[in-house]
Amino acid sequence: QEQLVESGGGLVQAGGSLRLSCGASGRTFSTMGWFRQAPGKESEFVAAINWSGNTYYADSVKGRFAISRDNAMNTVYLQMNSLTPEDTAVYYCAADPARQYYTDYYFRRETYNYWGPGTQVTVSS
Repeated sequence: QEQLVESGGGLVQAGGSLRLSCGASGRTFSTMGWFRQAPGKESEFVAAINWSGNTYYADSVKGRFAISRDNAMNTVYLQMNSLTPEDTAVYYCAADPARQYYTDYYFRRETYNYWGPGTQVTVSS
């Protein structure tokens, strides 16, 4: 059975860093990404990485966050630096076995058919 499990969330001060991990099991996922949802707000795309290592980022996190993957471990990481209170949210790992060849698809929730339960990230000011 396919499963995604996030770890690494927590409480950090503004300007600090956190590294999220997402372990996948059950199958190989070509497309993996992160979304987040803050209280009272809609879910938003954060970052994605495909099977060949190409990465995609939301404008709000470019230059601060870095997504990477370890294919041997079927794990995706999100290194988050220079965190601000606006980054406070539940972060969800998302994945799909299909290969996506159009950039727009990486930014869409409907591209991803597998989701983790989420991990809370809280940034204090």
